[in-house]
Amino acid sequence: MNRSIDAGALRPYGQLDLDLRRQSAARGRMRAPEGIRHRVVGLFAGIGGVERGLSRAGHETLLFCENDLAAMAVLGDRFPDVQLHDDVRTLRSLPKKTSLVVAGFPCQDLSQAGATRGIAGARSGLVGEVFRLIEANRTPWVLLENVPFMLQLGRGEAMNVITERLEELGYKWAYRVVDSRAFGLPQRRRRVYLLASLEGDPRHILFADDAGAPPEPVLNGHPVACGFYWTEGLRGLGWAVDAIPTLKGGSTIGIPSPPAIWLPDGRLVTPDIRDGERFQGFPAGWTKAAESVAKKGSRWKLVGNAVSVPAAAWIGRRMRKPGKLLDFDVAPMRGHRYWPSAAWNVGDGRLTVAASEWPLRKASRRLDEFLSYKTTLLSPKATSGFLSRTRVAKLNFPPGFIKAVEKHLESISAL
Repeated sequence: MNRSIDAGALRPYGQLDLDLRRQSAARGRMRAPEGIRHRVVGLFAGIGGVERGLSRAGHETLLFCENDLAAMAVLGDRFPDVQLHDDVRTLRSLPKKTSLVVAGFPCQDLSQAGATRGIAGARSGLVGEVFRLIEANRTPWVLLENVPFMLQLGRGEAMNVITERLEELGYKWAYRVVDSRAFGLPQRRRRVYLLASLEGDPRHILFADDAGAPPEPVLNGHPVACGFYWTEGLRGLGWAVDAIPTLKGGSTIGIPSPPAIWLPDGRLVTPDIRDGERFQGFPAGWTKAAESVAKKGSRWKLVGNAVSVPAAAWIGRRMRKPGKLLDFDVAPMRGHRYWPSAAWNVGDGRLTVAASEWPLRKASRRLDEFLSYKTTLLSPKATSGFLSRTRVAKLNFPPGFIKAVEKHLESISAL
């Protein structure tokens, strides 16, 4: 089990309340409820990653809500029979048969600590639109997805706003940080999945699986490919061994861009957008329709903002067939400034949960073997810019990496 829980929120595991341990064990023996085929509404739908994953598990999407023109072009191309609405603020109500609302709302909507109304202003922001709709329709299930920063935003107050509102509306909730590598994707991508319900127990979905996190791969010489962000190099690197770092919708230089990959043969390359789509679990070419309304480079933004399809498919399968709640260590949340990586409140108060970020452990191909399309050598301009930042940075770079970058610059400049 992954024991990396916020130390300020927990007592040592040996001192956990005995009744909590007994409750956890008893819940694990409970018969899981029967799953259903949900009718889904996707708010802030992006390019439909959640909905594609859910559809693979047999759920049906009734409506998308998305206002980015490039993303809308993809949704229209890939889901031609699904209604598309362009502004959550003007969506008056949900379809009557809606049983599950999914929303990957912008976390910036919660970054109002410096505003006059503070973090409470989020109630009337974009996330507030989610609550408006589910309250009016008494939607049975809600799935929220966001970045882990959501757990520390406003020193935990952002999560407090969200969970308090769910509790006020009568929802039981559970959330868990999940790494996309658990599903065989060579992308280190951690995301929060928060599932809430008026009529079921979300723990039988999010906490019925736990494979435990494997040891992080170690760079020994340079036998495997490593991913990093060439747009960084000053305060961070986004380093990943045998994986790429988290795909992003933007970058520190202000444009959406692919990461770089240091191949075992020493070359520094960037992947094709079609492999970028595959890193998220989409078929190659999924975002091609975006080029009808936007530049080709916009596809990296769409892919970077998307939800990994296999993660959503795992949740969708568990919603069809809930499992037995595993016997996790739990403890009350007390005086937390930052929220832990997993927690729930199903009527017994807010409890932290010692669950790993790897519910499954699917086999993954090596990063260099995963690449199916022709890569592009990192350009002299990009390489020299990256090197200039590393020379003033106070970072510890992997052994031999900077020399490899310098050698690449020398080689590419001679072409």
